[in-house]
Amino acid sequence: MVEFEVVPLPETESVSEGDTAPKFTRPLVDEEFWQNRSLSELTDNGPVLLLFHPMDGTFQTTYLWNNVVDHGWDTRDGLQVIGLSTSSPYEHKTLLAERGVDAQVFSDPNNDVAAEYGLINDLDGMEGISEPRTAAYLLDEDRTVEFVWVAQEHPDFPPYDELQDAIDRLLS
Repeated sequence: MVEFEVVPLPETESVSEGDTAPKFTRPLVDEEFWQNRSLSELTDNGPVLLLFHPMDGTFQTTYLWNNVVDHGWDTRDGLQVIGLSTSSPYEHKTLLAERGVDAQVFSDPNNDVAAEYGLINDLDGMEGISEPRTAAYLLDEDRTVEFVWVAQEHPDFPPYDELQDAIDRLLS
């Protein structure tokens, strides 16, 4: 078993349930290509599960996307599963192919979207390097946040059963 240190993260003011999720436009990547898309374009087409995660290739990102596939969220009718991290579009294409996930991932190399959502995680010992905290936002068609979970320590993972219940409520 791989051992790692659990690190408490500082308090943060993040987007909350009932808030309208901030708008943004970034390159949106699937297994074949990418193009600039806005979050609003996606929510106009139905509910979005927006997953912020560390850089591609980390065990936290792998574990998160494996759970998305295991729960069937990536193939659930009426739900778009969208990731967001600082990794490049090339890295996202590899992530999606390796995980076998039917989703798309926003590329936000400067971590500006995470900053707007209150999710900056400065990496210890790496001056000027940050990534988003792991977080899950379930958004309706109006970008209203129906469910939110934000990591309080690193690593930390969403409460998948609670998230499943929120998805079921929103889609019923």
